[in-house]
Amino acid sequence: MRRSVILLLLFLPLAETAIAQNSIKVQVRTQSGAKLVDLPLERYVAAVLAGESSIFQSKEALKAMAVAARTYAVRLRGRHSAEGFDFCDTTHCQRIELEGISARLESAAADTAGELLWYQGKPAFTPYTRDCGGRTEEAAAIWPDLAEPYLKSHEDPYCARRGSSAWQWNSDPKRILQALRDSGLRAPDGLNRIAILDRTPSGRASTLTLAGASGSVRISADSFRFAVGRELGWNTLRSDRYQVEASNGRIAFEGSGSGHGVGLCQVGAEQMGTNGRSYRDILAFYYPGTLVGLTGRGLSWQRLSGDSLTMLTTQPDQDRAVLAAAERIERTLAQRTHWPVPPNIELRVYPDLDTFRNATGEPGWVAAHTGGRRIDLQPVAVLRAKGALDTTLTHELAHAFVESQATPATPLWFREGFAEFLEAGRGTGSPKIPAEADLRQTSDAARARQAYAQAQAEVAELIQRYGETTVLDWVKRGLPADVANASASHAAPKSK
Repeated sequence: MRRSVILLLLFLPLAETAIAQNSIKVQVRTQSGAKLVDLPLERYVAAVLAGESSIFQSKEALKAMAVAARTYAVRLRGRHSAEGFDFCDTTHCQRIELEGISARLESAAADTAGELLWYQGKPAFTPYTRDCGGRTEEAAAIWPDLAEPYLKSHEDPYCARRGSSAWQWNSDPKRILQALRDSGLRAPDGLNRIAILDRTPSGRASTLTLAGASGSVRISADSFRFAVGRELGWNTLRSDRYQVEASNGRIAFEGSGSGHGVGLCQVGAEQMGTNGRSYRDILAFYYPGTLVGLTGRGLSWQRLSGDSLTMLTTQPDQDRAVLAAAERIERTLAQRTHWPVPPNIELRVYPDLDTFRNATGEPGWVAAHTGGRRIDLQPVAVLRAKGALDTTLTHELAHAFVESQATPATPLWFREGFAEFLEAGRGTGSPKIPAEADLRQTSDAARARQAYAQAQAEVAELIQRYGETTVLDWVKRGLPADVANASASHAAPKSK
């Protein structure tokens, strides 16, 4: 597959959310205080496995956790950006243990390297919980703005099969009252009774009523559990799946499960792996409707067919005019080159920048990506806003024409330069054969921009010297030896 890009000078390098992001800045607590460390993404995943699931025995369950942890990191990258880092090392984000990384955990990360869970072309939201108690929770019950369709409450027979997760805890009401107030939560004086006002779809407590000598107060069960856990220990209220009653001057809880219950249940995942299920099976069970892969998956493409090409889009009414524009440009290129229109060209228009970058791996300053007869485009609205829609279509279709005629021996700089010339003429660059590495890389916009301009100017100089008809013929026949040698005499030096 040959990649072709057009560089948008007005595009800023936007924050990437795809696999191209390969390091995570984490705040790590040490005995001497907090410090910031940059971790390669896969090293971060292995550290999360050490912190969150080192006791797993099933390799497939570990691999499922690796994909969930990696996707969580990509989706929520920059959670602490206002403080100068991406994630903390606690369960507020994902708990990591750098010292606990083992070869086994590194292997689980490496076996799934780069894989994410996708939903409609974007990384999914992939929370996980220690023990769902036999039924997972609905995300909307915990995070109302994250009511994803793949995070609905459902029965978990694998967790239930693993054995009892029942727990009990009771406390003096005065200790609970102090814990709530230490966390800045309202509670009545003389707290003596707690009642569950309503429950979530999974049967977990949602809202509590706290009653005492000075009246009653309503509080979310989630806030209550975190306050108690923070002040009295996380082994007290292990989940919101409980019954509560006051007896003999104490408040007693009886429950099951551990954690919020949303997403992958670690106990159930371990059981699934023990039963021979693959990590993909595990992820499909806990995040139904998502897809595992290295690029954006799950878009609802609709196909529009023209006379000479096909367009796939998720917004046909909005993007339909692009099909007509592309076919008009095709006819213009065919008239100019006297080449036939390449068959079976497929144009894919992505609905947003994140999805384009996730699917292609390109940075934000690359407007399109061409591989073979398939052209991937940034959103039409974005290209139009930058005044770059027609030029981008022309450049990518010019590439399709060039690739349909070029011989395998035709050098990359000539292919790229000729496509640039067909789109914009001579340009403003200085004639020079750029290094192939400069044309292929997408980490440095200025370096790539210069390389493309040099190749464009080099082809323009050949056309000025020999004529466009002759140089067109060279695309099909290859550069004559004397021309190739003459051009090579001022080529960019190769890197060692």
